[in-house]
Amino acid sequence: MPIGKQLSVFMENKPGRLSQICSMLAETGVNIYAMTVHDTVDHAIVRFVVDNPTKALIILEEEGVYIVSQDVVILEIENSPGIIAQIAKKLYRADINIEYAYCTATKNQDIGCLILKTKDAEQTLEILEEI
Repeated sequence: MPIGKQLSVFMENKPGRLSQICSMLAETGVNIYAMTVHDTVDHAIVRFVVDNPTKALIILEEEGVYIVSQDVVILEIENSPGIIAQIAKKLYRADINIEYAYCTATKNQDIGCLILKTKDAEQTLEILEEI
């Protein structure tokens, strides 16, 4: 269970903008492992976990977007009922708040990916190492 860097990119919420950002990353060889988009009225917050966050940060800064880099816990989890509840309960018992999370798996996958943002990624990782 590694701790990874997540890039939160604040950009205009308009057609084509996400395509531009993703294309720039692809053209420079940056692979996107995970992504989530949260919209607001005028802007979107796009959160990326990529294979080379330093390179992605430089590329996106050149594009003029505002970026925040954060530590997140990246878990490979069993794709079965109750696993996310088990993780949330364990963190609750340790008094750790999940600020936000996102995950994915298809019905044909045995393993999914869960990304957790908490105040302290190291502490979160320690608590979840037993899962």
